[in-house]
Amino acid sequence: MNTPPITLDGCSLTRTQLLAVAHGTAVTLDQLQLRQVARAADFLTEQVRLQEPIYGVSTGFGSNADRLLGAHPLRDELPGAAPSGRSLTSELQHNLIITHAVCTGEPFAEDVVRAMLAIRINTLMRGHSGVRPSTLQALADLLNAGVVPVVPKLGSVGASGDLAPLSHLAIVLLGAGEAFYQGERLPGAQALQHAGLTPITLSLKEGLALNNGTAQMLATAALALDRLQRLIDSAELAGAMTLDAFAGRGRAFDAHVHALRPHPGQVASAGALRELLAGSTLRDIPYHLVPRFKPWLPDAWDDGEARELRFDIGWDWVPLSQRHGRERFYQRFRPFRGGKKHQPQDSYALRCMPQVHGAVRDALAQAQRVIDIELNAVTDNPLLFPDLADACQIEDHVVSAGHFHGMPLALAMAYIKAAIPVLASISERRLNKLVDPATNDGLPAFLIGNEDATESGFMIVQYTAAAIVNDLATRAHPACVYSIPTSANAEDHVSMGANEARHVLDMTDDLARVLALELYTAAQALDLRRDMINAARALARRSDAAQFAAKVAGAPAPNSAAYPTFLAEVEGLRTELADCPAFAPGAAVGRALAVMRERIAFMPVDRAMDGDIRIAVELLESGELLRASRAGFYRG
Repeated sequence: MNTPPITLDGCSLTRTQLLAVAHGTAVTLDQLQLRQVARAADFLTEQVRLQEPIYGVSTGFGSNADRLLGAHPLRDELPGAAPSGRSLTSELQHNLIITHAVCTGEPFAEDVVRAMLAIRINTLMRGHSGVRPSTLQALADLLNAGVVPVVPKLGSVGASGDLAPLSHLAIVLLGAGEAFYQGERLPGAQALQHAGLTPITLSLKEGLALNNGTAQMLATAALALDRLQRLIDSAELAGAMTLDAFAGRGRAFDAHVHALRPHPGQVASAGALRELLAGSTLRDIPYHLVPRFKPWLPDAWDDGEARELRFDIGWDWVPLSQRHGRERFYQRFRPFRGGKKHQPQDSYALRCMPQVHGAVRDALAQAQRVIDIELNAVTDNPLLFPDLADACQIEDHVVSAGHFHGMPLALAMAYIKAAIPVLASISERRLNKLVDPATNDGLPAFLIGNEDATESGFMIVQYTAAAIVNDLATRAHPACVYSIPTSANAEDHVSMGANEARHVLDMTDDLARVLALELYTAAQALDLRRDMINAARALARRSDAAQFAAKVAGAPAPNSAAYPTFLAEVEGLRTELADCPAFAPGAAVGRALAVMRERIAFMPVDRAMDGDIRIAVELLESGELLRASRAGFYRG
């Protein structure tokens, strides 16, 4: 099924449409709006005929703005010189592109460059830039033919726009530079020829219109924010799986709680966590039902099937002498301490997920607001107003402004750069809690049975996450606070917005890796938690109080006065466990876990983990885990 092309009119491009073009959808140009484009181009031609001085048309650029172009090259005036036939206005535009295409480094991916092309076409479609309709059609043809200019990543200071990278876009139109075509990197002229296209010659202001704007930083930002949206959702899935693995508390996510502090992102994150955890019989489980891990020993289990387990379980009995002043508590909860401490609140990394994840959601929403405005903004210079009613002179019609300055995008991306390590950090803290026996509420150290003391389990997975989080934190410093003047100080304050957006796009890769590591670890922990509690339930169903008491430490002597009370309380615990349905995570968490287990088996003993981690990252980045978790949600 062919996707209908996206119509570009300069006014209605959305992020969703831009992403579609970035990933291969074709574009068409709005025919009615092309009349406005032609009107501006005709106006510019007439002003040049009238010899009106116009920046970047009949003057030089940047620090050469005070130099007016002559009617012909100066060397045509040499004695005996034949007229060269050169057009200085055309040469000005051509030279602008070929001398500004000086970026270096690895080239941007195809989706970034396609998005840049779509943005550039769309902004020029507003009809305030002076380009001809034929030039915009040539850009659209380039995009639709699958010719992808080679645009190295490094070289934009974000004012005057993305001059150097956008020149790499435009230079291919001239039959120069390089481009990818059908997977092959070719000289620009050859790529055009293979695609059945011909080079163009630039007219008045067209070079300046093509390379003066924010298309690189905007394209990179839009793609980065799309990734970040999915990664925030993935962070909530990872957090929900971790909370189920902890048999954690869910009331901190209740709607009426967040109504008291209704930051939109916080409310949305709390709601997402409630959906993910719905149906969990691990969440809010009475603490006394949760056994703690004990190392497996040959006599740990009396049942043949249970002997295949790689753990033992146990509780401590709280003697009567330690209950004074706590009588009311022990009327509600049974006097056994297993893996779960009795406390009404989880640690911040679990309890504060809505506040932290939600703040990242709000940062994303702010950046999306900026992106949405910029997608349909005119960002080149000068700006043409050919039909301005009260204009008295050329300067009223042709205004040199500063819409190329990338600071709105730069500051929005700096906000996102600060948010990404926050999301990665809280994820790593949850992962760390899972592997640390001091904080994982009764799970085995490093989530492995380690019965012969030879195993490391998930120990080093946390190292990797910690290393990535540290790297993200060091890259979070804003680039936009370091302006370096350019063009002989004519451009004395720049945004560095292209660096900000490029950093964000790169940082989303590492955020994805941290979240995948948490999901990988949480899956192991959740299987262990569920299996340990269900092993306790199975034992309770096949044993009597005396047999079940073998799993309880701290019992009084059988001939003591306290022993009948102890045995009766053990029977109460056994009966309660036996009467419970099988313990399971939330339905959405369970579906995601099932998808993981199709590709990554539970790790009962140490094995090579590098392949597991690659698959975990792949499952997260493909969106397969999110799709599985959402399979039962209704989103009207």
